[in-house]
Amino acid sequence: MKMLKDFKEFAMKGNVIDMAVGIIIGAAFGKIITSLVNDVIMPPIGLLVGGIDFKDIALNMKDAVMDPATGKVIKEAVTLKIGNFIQTVVDFVIVAFAIFMMIKGVNNISRKKAAEVPDAPPVPTKDQELLTEIRDLLKK
Repeated sequence: MKMLKDFKEFAMKGNVIDMAVGIIIGAAFGKIITSLVNDVIMPPIGLLVGGIDFKDIALNMKDAVMDPATGKVIKEAVTLKIGNFIQTVVDFVIVAFAIFMMIKGVNNISRKKAAEVPDAPPVPTKDQELLTEIRDLLKK
């Protein structure tokens, strides 16, 4: 029972819940970026480089082995799917850039809030207090 209670306390902490929300939103954001890259960005780029669909770019390292009697594939072909890799790299770059811009914006907001709060005047040191007293005595 104690372990269940400890787990409940851990799970209900604000940071854990915030992290869970961030992961869920991040996964959804990743799907949006993947769709953006696959459906919006890569088709025009493929058209510009000669009508290539990047998903079809692959390097065949070994052909598939077929059963001559039935025509079924016994062993799949070994291919390097370079086009999928290129799309994944573009996905990553866009997500990384979006996260960079978001963090930069949050940091700018934090700096503005920190600049708005005036710093408290520094507490004078012992030497400064003594000099102030001497100055005041000399004025009298």
